[in-house]
Amino acid sequence: MKKIVDLPPTIFSDEITHQTLESIRAMQVIQASNGERGCNRYIISNCQTLENILELFAMCRMSAWENPKVDFIPLFETIPDLDTAAAVMDGLFSNPIYKKHLERRGMKQTVMLGFSDGTKDGGYFMANWSIYKAKEELSELASNYGIRIAFFDGRGGPPARGGGNTHEFYASMGDRIQNDDIQLTVQGQTISSNFGTLDSSQFNLEQLLSSGIESQVFSPGKNNLTEADRATMNEIAKISYQAYQEFKAHPMFIPYLERMSTLPYYAKTNIGSRPSKRGKSSTLKFEDLRAIPFVGSWSQLKQNVPGFFGVGTALNHFLTQGKMEDVKLLFNNSRFFRTLVFNSMMSLTKSFFQLTAYMKEDKEFGAFWELIFNEYTLTKKLLLEVSDFKTLMENEAAGRASIKAREEIVQPLLTIQQFALMELQKLKQAKNPEAKQMEIMETMITRSLFGNINASRNSA
Repeated sequence: MKKIVDLPPTIFSDEITHQTLESIRAMQVIQASNGERGCNRYIISNCQTLENILELFAMCRMSAWENPKVDFIPLFETIPDLDTAAAVMDGLFSNPIYKKHLERRGMKQTVMLGFSDGTKDGGYFMANWSIYKAKEELSELASNYGIRIAFFDGRGGPPARGGGNTHEFYASMGDRIQNDDIQLTVQGQTISSNFGTLDSSQFNLEQLLSSGIESQVFSPGKNNLTEADRATMNEIAKISYQAYQEFKAHPMFIPYLERMSTLPYYAKTNIGSRPSKRGKSSTLKFEDLRAIPFVGSWSQLKQNVPGFFGVGTALNHFLTQGKMEDVKLLFNNSRFFRTLVFNSMMSLTKSFFQLTAYMKEDKEFGAFWELIFNEYTLTKKLLLEVSDFKTLMENEAAGRASIKAREEIVQPLLTIQQFALMELQKLKQAKNPEAKQMEIMETMITRSLFGNINASRNSA
């Protein structure tokens, strides 16, 4: 008789291994009480290798669960991970034991790609283009193995947190991407506004369903990219990625976020869906920074860097090389590229540099603020030229009005927040700072985060 292995978590000293085995046992308990649907998916965050998936699969089988009723879902987040996602899944699909597991699960594999960590790592355009290419490669791979693949996305592509236009994003997918089964996240603070009433819920579900119908029934073949358009997309992605990497490497990048933004206060609000940073180091490193406080801090500053930085530099390269017509041709030919442009326009529309214009005069951070502002100005100018629009979001009057209404409500609170940040900096530079006054300023900053986060809809 075959012996079923059951390794107690307590024999492992490694905390992550211990906790993972405990979570597997928790899944077994939940399924025993509530059925398989109660808890049947295990997401592997920051998945980088085949071993990351097989280790978890093996741990389930070593927990007295020979045939686990679990869907193992890898999340490929960074640009390098997205580039190798197909190779990793090829190794997984060719594994005979895992293949039998898939047969028991109806030959269906769910994969998560990019999310906001992809944008944080590679910048706006490269993240979206890498996700698109990964979907094409994974769709072809899954078809070759006779597997149905479901892509579990951040809502509408990731200009930052919160996503973009859901309908346009899915309606723009080419025929090389499987989209019979779509799963997507909705940020916590937008669930009630999107699905809290019958009318709103019906509208948002119709947006999602109609996008698939439009792509497959009314636009078959129309969204496929030509080789010339692919070459233009690749070049834009490459140049914008390089600009974003140089921006991240700037010596003022981390100090600016730590001292001039609300980044240090996100953990104090205790309203994010995950901790504000990975690891326990007292020194902040970019790779440890979670996407939520990263994107949220730029949003609070009204400098929506994750949604545009690098795009202007890339488009300016085409302009100076006399190849702007290639970009305009891509805009006219590709609905996917237009969707990226429109989502970036939304990020630009939500920016308000007048709020932090005082930073321009700061001896330490003034040049860095100008670096960001110049990229914003360049991106806005060239996106208008590519689209032949007179104003940002010219094609989305309702969306533009919605943003305007929310921003007018939140700007007074943002102004208070900036005042508190300025006063706190002055207090910290004083010889004998007043502890009580510092506490008041920090409380003002933290409390103002609540309303600002809910208003911006892309920070938690």
